[in-house]
Amino acid sequence: MSRDNFDFVVIGAGSFGAWTAHELLRAGHSVLLLDAYGPANSRASSGGESRVIRMGYGADEIYTRWSLRSLDAWKALAERARRPLFHPTGMLWLVGESDRYIEQTQRTLERVGVEHERLSVQQLERRFPQISPAGIEWALWEPGSGALMARQAVQVLVEQGVTLGLDYRTAAVAPPSARGRLERIVTGSGDSISAGGFVFACGAWLPKVFPALLGERIFPTRQEIYFFAPPRGDASFGAASMPVWFHHPALVYGIPDIENRGFKIAIDRHGPAIDPDSAERAPSADGIAEARAYLRARFPKLADAPLVESRVCQYENTSNGDFILDRHPDCDNVFIAGGGSGHGYKHGPMIGDYVARQMTSTAAAEPRFALAEKKTTQTRSVF
Repeated sequence: MSRDNFDFVVIGAGSFGAWTAHELLRAGHSVLLLDAYGPANSRASSGGESRVIRMGYGADEIYTRWSLRSLDAWKALAERARRPLFHPTGMLWLVGESDRYIEQTQRTLERVGVEHERLSVQQLERRFPQISPAGIEWALWEPGSGALMARQAVQVLVEQGVTLGLDYRTAAVAPPSARGRLERIVTGSGDSISAGGFVFACGAWLPKVFPALLGERIFPTRQEIYFFAPPRGDASFGAASMPVWFHHPALVYGIPDIENRGFKIAIDRHGPAIDPDSAERAPSADGIAEARAYLRARFPKLADAPLVESRVCQYENTSNGDFILDRHPDCDNVFIAGGGSGHGYKHGPMIGDYVARQMTSTAAAEPRFALAEKKTTQTRSVF
């Protein structure tokens, strides 16, 4: 017979929720983790094959430091699982003319002590001949960064949690309506579950769970991802030869051919609004054409590469790209962890640590993650 009372219930089994459950469990609490569709499911922002983990964040030193600490936790997870959940491909920033953001990134990496190297165009061509340097002024190289296996890593984390006492269930949760203190939640099947504290880490579903509070402060957007086949017999686009990369002025990024799925490319520009429950997940002809045009210009050997796979996921953007990590203003035992804004997956370990400490101690809160700081119009400043 399953229990119906816990120290904490975490709703949402993506990177944020799974790591929060992990940290609360590690601290000795009884924890229930719920997800309507399953850990890192195909609708979720944490689903899909791979995610970038890099240290560069412009002048936002907090994210650089969180990335460093999170990478250690992801590596430890991979070591426990004895699976390649992190691929140390390095991270390459392609820099256009007068790119202040990457100049700030280099200064932050220097200040924090992250290994990096500034590459001239000539050095870029010698090191990565697959990449056309047209329009590139210089490049910034982070050798310690790389790619995380997104879906696999979250599912491994949940599986390991279950072996250590985590209670995981697939269940939808009705939006709570309590004020002051939330005593229990009700699942779609009618089960009532009580807890001392609740963490809602529902990603793009948060505006549906808290429409009055978050309906105008979290913006779920449709994002298309494409995988193109490298030339036959050519290993130069695989993880041993090709880094994770981001062309910041163009807002295009990519991940090398990992596990023979194809060369991944995506446009980081925010797409149209999306409903994470009902949206069809077929790619658009315009999106494919834009990705192909970029490939032709930047990776000439992939000019005629066939599209072998694609998927549609979503970002859940805040007004500026900072996370929402804060208590519900009307329920003091309810915490909201969201606003991943397209860059949050990598920070799962640090978010889990932060939320667990906020729920169980008097640890000081980071002001930039406060709900009150989130506006109803978007002006993106975190990439």
